[in-house]
Amino acid sequence: MTCCPSRTESSLPAAAASTFEPGYRTPQTIPGRFVSIDGGKSFVGTNNPQHRSDGEAPRRKSTLTPYRIDPYTVTNRWFREFVSATRYTTDAERYGWSLVFQAFVPQGRQYQRVVDTPWWLRVDGADWAHPFGPSSSIKGIEDHPVTHVSWNDANAFSVWAGVRLPTEAEWEHAARGGLMDATFPWGEEEPSDTVPLCNIWQGTFPHHNTQADGYLGTAPVHAFQPNGYGLYNMAGNVWEWCSDPFRIHSVGPNAKKQNAAAANSGIRILKGGSFLCHRSYCYRYRIAARTGVSPDSSTSHVGFRVVN
Repeated sequence: MTCCPSRTESSLPAAAASTFEPGYRTPQTIPGRFVSIDGGKSFVGTNNPQHRSDGEAPRRKSTLTPYRIDPYTVTNRWFREFVSATRYTTDAERYGWSLVFQAFVPQGRQYQRVVDTPWWLRVDGADWAHPFGPSSSIKGIEDHPVTHVSWNDANAFSVWAGVRLPTEAEWEHAARGGLMDATFPWGEEEPSDTVPLCNIWQGTFPHHNTQADGYLGTAPVHAFQPNGYGLYNMAGNVWEWCSDPFRIHSVGPNAKKQNAAAANSGIRILKGGSFLCHRSYCYRYRIAARTGVSPDSSTSHVGFRVVN
């Protein structure tokens, strides 16, 4: 699960509890843009896993009730409305730091790096409103996905907005866009360094990005072509939180050990990959791909979308 480092991988003490009361929310009108998805028989996972240790396999049946899903991930603009209405303090703000990809910070400065993934830097003062550190802001990227939000933050937003996070099965079903068993939201065509198709890494990770898709970091939530259901960026751009606890569906001893550790840490599922994914390193922009991190973790490539 190294593509999304967990805050619990550090030895830092826990942050103080948030003062936000989950039961409080202002009256909201769910945007009319939400797309209706029929219920019925579906499935989650794959019998052709690429990252077997992530628990992509086996393919499992699921039955869904009808739901509606936002065609976009939650934007900086919408999240700002939530914070303004509730004075909510995110986990990153309470800890006082978040993880920022190395390309987004000033060169020549020393930062604490994540040991296994040294391109991730601990940046004091980085949070959703200051995505690259305390001197940055969201001005000009209001229609980009909000980042540096933990599962806890996404869940609190959902309570306020009268929505919820999707289950993994709902997320995958929506991502396929009506296709029977697609690898990607658009079908089977593989993205490449010259034809990206979505906002992922092009070039040699983690040091050289040709930006063939036009973006080094996040893209606007309406960038690229939507899938068959009219949903945008179900592959790449930012990882998206799901409601489910992380679990590997296997009876093997390694899976049992990993599941016990995940349950103990409250690990939650992320889907969709991000602008940092590349087939050579993190082939997780496939629909069946998944990863999991602790619910208080935040980075510059994790966001969320909501359903109701």
